[in-house]
Amino acid sequence: TCAISLCSQSLMLAKAKEEWDQEIVDKQAEKERYLSERVTPLHTSGLSLSQLQDLCRELHEKVEIVDEERYDIEAKCNHNTREIKDLKIKVLDLRGKFKRPPLRRVRVSADAMLRALLGSKHKVSMDLRANLKSVKKEDTEKERPVEVGDWRKNVEAMSGMEGRKKMFDAAKSPTGQ
Repeated sequence: TCAISLCSQSLMLAKAKEEWDQEIVDKQAEKERYLSERVTPLHTSGLSLSQLQDLCRELHEKVEIVDEERYDIEAKCNHNTREIKDLKIKVLDLRGKFKRPPLRRVRVSADAMLRALLGSKHKVSMDLRANLKSVKKEDTEKERPVEVGDWRKNVEAMSGMEGRKKMFDAAKSPTGQ
C-alpha cells in the first residue's frame, strides 16, 4: 500500500508541475496579446522634427492620463482598505470580543501615580513614611519585673473556694492584688 500511495503521489506532483508550467506559458501569451492590442508600434522613421515633437507631446499626455488614473485607483484602494478596517473593528465591537494585549506589571511610585491622576500642574508629594509613629528601641527591650516564686505554693493557695474568691477579688481591684 505504501508503494502505491508513493507512486500516486509522485504522479500527482508530476501532473501538477505540468499544469503549473502550462499556466505560466498561458499567462505570458495573454500578456503579449494584450500588449499588442493596446500598444501600437511607433513608426518614427521619415518624420520631421516638428512631427516628432508632436508625437512626444501626444505620448506625454497619454502618460499623464494613465498616471492620473493610477493615482485615483490607488486613492480608492486606500480608502477601501481603511473602510474595511473600520468595519472589522465595528464587527468586533458588536460581537463583544476584544483582543486584550498581554499586560505587564509596572512599578509606579505614589507620587508618579498622583501626577498621572491629577496632571502635571499639581505638585503633590505623598510621603507615606512621614506620618508613621516612631518607636524607640529601648521601649520594646525593657523587661517587666516578673515575680518568681514557688509555683506549688501558688497552686495550693488557689485551689478550692478560697482560691477562686481571691482570683475574683483580684480581678475587681484596680491595683491587681
